[in-house]
Amino acid sequence: MNRDLILNATVMGLGMHLGAWRYGDADPFAYTDIGYYQEIGRLAEKGLLHALFLADTLAVSEENFERPNLGAMDPATVLAALAATTSHVGLVATASTTYNEPYNLARRFASLDHLSRGRAGWNIVTTFVPDVAANFGSEALPRGDARYDRAEEFVDVVRSLWGSWEPGSLVGNKTTGTFADSSRVHAIDHHGSHFDVRGPLTLPRSPQGWPVLFQAGSSGPGRELAARVADVVFTARNTLEAAKTFRDDIKTRAQTYRRDPHSIKILPGIVPILGGTEAEARRRKDDLDRLSGNAELRKLALRVGVRVEQLELDAPLPVELIEANKSFRASEGFRSAAVNLATSERLTVREILYRNGGGHLQVVGTPEQVADTIAHWHEAGAADGFNIMIDVLPDGLSELVSEVVPLLQKRGIFRTEIAGETLRENLGLGVYE
Repeated sequence: MNRDLILNATVMGLGMHLGAWRYGDADPFAYTDIGYYQEIGRLAEKGLLHALFLADTLAVSEENFERPNLGAMDPATVLAALAATTSHVGLVATASTTYNEPYNLARRFASLDHLSRGRAGWNIVTTFVPDVAANFGSEALPRGDARYDRAEEFVDVVRSLWGSWEPGSLVGNKTTGTFADSSRVHAIDHHGSHFDVRGPLTLPRSPQGWPVLFQAGSSGPGRELAARVADVVFTARNTLEAAKTFRDDIKTRAQTYRRDPHSIKILPGIVPILGGTEAEARRRKDDLDRLSGNAELRKLALRVGVRVEQLELDAPLPVELIEANKSFRASEGFRSAAVNLATSERLTVREILYRNGGGHLQVVGTPEQVADTIAHWHEAGAADGFNIMIDVLPDGLSELVSEVVPLLQKRGIFRTEIAGETLRENLGLGVYE
């Protein structure tokens, strides 16, 4: 049986849906409580999920104090705490190459990898929210090509730092007093366009060689970075054909870097909104939409680069206005996902809001319908797995684990036991030597 389907749970605030914090009787401030994350970790391990994936945000503008920021807590800090209360689920944190320094980031993620005994992953992003720049003293967010030029060098420096301790560097001979073989620890002496870093890192290699590299950019430069360095690529694709095209493109690009295309895993996002019946699922969706007001509309406008008043609910998406915005600097992936969905299926703005889960594939229905969609995309070659964007946490994750995962296991496409001790092993990736 083919049991190589990858499933990660994405943790964003109190849930992916912008109305999540008002739904039910849960604590609206739980996203700052370690007990909240421990419950999510427990559920992820119960469901044999491969990893928890934490988003990040460096400005308040997208939520504007109307709800919890979807990445308010520092992801690496949260996951370091979870390393002590989980045993096999991967711990993937998002961190920006635009607003970090390579040495600090390399040390932070190497520390997480050691503390979790080889379960860490770094989601490489370049930051696309313009308001972030003012929090770091910059005049403006750099354009996409400039951000990716920095990111390319940033990742190379981080990987060099992780590799600055060779295998076998640690000796620990108490009799001779030899702690480490210094001949196996090297300065990297990097001098580039953006960084000058001597090294070596303060930490030896971790159990999986170094953390798994995730990447989440869909522009041309983003795809090149993914093809060159990423182990796992996270993307926003809400139609099957767009997902297949993206997956094929990344794997073709990887071959130009002499990489095995099968060594890169492609994970689109999916937003399941579950109910015992389809009618129950639609009621849940409608309730969440009502609680969020027009927040989804405002977010769609932000993601495609037009003003809210230019989006008429019962009219088509104004594609000409979107394409005319030459000053757009946000995520190409989220924008193209919405435009592709709108044009391929001739949807109105209202219909897009119902179908487009923040740029991701959204399935409103029963556990069987969600399992059918996951299986169909996987078997059609559109995805190696999914980053599951839970609508409301933790109850949406609990329903996924108890209702959807068993259906995927019965189909023989999702694992029934843990394959290895490290995240890299559980994703079917090789260990860096």
